[in-house]
Amino acid sequence: MSQKKTLIILSFIAIYVFWGSTYLWNKMAVTELPPFMIGGMRFCTAGLLIFGLAAALGHSLRISWKQLGNSILAGILFLSVGNGVFVWALKYIDSGFGSLIASMYPLFTILIMMLVQKRKLKKMTVFGVVLGLCGMILLVSQRELAVEPNFWLGVGLAVTAIFSWSCGSLMVAQVDTPKNHFVSTAYQMTAAGLILILASLVIGEEWSSPLNWQSRTQIAMLCLVFFGSIAAFSAFNYLLKNVATEKVTTSAYVNPVIALFLGWYFLGEKITLQSGIAAAILITGVYFINTGRSKNKAENERLGK
Repeated sequence: MSQKKTLIILSFIAIYVFWGSTYLWNKMAVTELPPFMIGGMRFCTAGLLIFGLAAALGHSLRISWKQLGNSILAGILFLSVGNGVFVWALKYIDSGFGSLIASMYPLFTILIMMLVQKRKLKKMTVFGVVLGLCGMILLVSQRELAVEPNFWLGVGLAVTAIFSWSCGSLMVAQVDTPKNHFVSTAYQMTAAGLILILASLVIGEEWSSPLNWQSRTQIAMLCLVFFGSIAAFSAFNYLLKNVATEKVTTSAYVNPVIALFLGWYFLGEKITLQSGIAAAILITGVYFINTGRSKNKAENERLGK
């Protein structure tokens, strides 16, 4: 097996397993800490560590101004909004429920491609989009959840975050960013962390020393930095440059399953029958979306487009 193939396999494991676990870790952290503080500390710490790792491996940290601008924009879309706002949403919704909203990432991606890039959709993709929308409606229409305080605020924040993440995925696949995935990740993460710290200070979040946190919050933050940020996000950037975008979005199949199980097992979150049905419909829709996109891409290549 070639080194590249091995890296691709390990990268998929990272975005499947580690990102599936971040819903639990973020929920554990946000029960004690303010959301933008979590993201600011997490991404600045991880970004600086990745800079050190990249330098130790002999990679040049010098990039062009254009690459810097694109990295900052990607960091905003992926992490400042895509993650920071999503963690804010977890103050009001369960981690498993949030993971199901996040599974709509491929749905948002294909809608953006259709509306902005004027892409023509295969019947299979259209069917997947319809299924995804039906699953989303079924998921958020549960009466027992709608009565929870600030439930709809949490849903709105989560949807905004996933929409931003989808925009970032399409952007990064097409613009000039640092060629090395470690260097690219470091710039994106550090920029996003600084922006979240600034946002945290502006809105007046109350900061505290890590030494004063509960032990489970400390563990959650360490996992977020080393596994959720350094390992998984580096793997994500690597995959975006080395495999088709629709293959990267297959993490949406696996992440919710892991997140639902971990939320149920460690946090005692309830999985309703309606949520289970909605999850099955959503994930089936994502399957048809990605299958349709793959066939469309293959046909375009055959026609020389």
